[in-house]
Amino acid sequence: MTVDKKEMVEVVRRMMAAPSCCAEARAAGQRWLDALGKADEAAEARSLIAELEADLVPIDGLIAFTGSAEGVALFGAEKAKEFNAHGREIKAKGAKYCDCGACSAALEVLDHRDVLLK
Repeated sequence: MTVDKKEMVEVVRRMMAAPSCCAEARAAGQRWLDALGKADEAAEARSLIAELEADLVPIDGLIAFTGSAEGVALFGAEKAKEFNAHGREIKAKGAKYCDCGACSAALEVLDHRDVLLK
């Protein structure tokens, strides 16, 4: 499937709108959007890609975090338990990464990074 920059703009916007998107990824996405068509577009694309590579949560990381005291403190005991069970379920089906809105969109951006760098 061929993806163009216009489609990637929508993916980045979807990522930024996800409640699970961290502030750093949201800021990197906005900087890239603001740089479109300008001299610093490629630099901001590289910055966005680096941020998403750092932020994308491997499935084992999701499972470990949601099973930890820190995960319980962040999500609450019941939500952490739900997220942990979900992580185990999708891992059993072959998932390699978290499937939240932010991670799913980030993975799509990373899979098509060449489009951002054109």
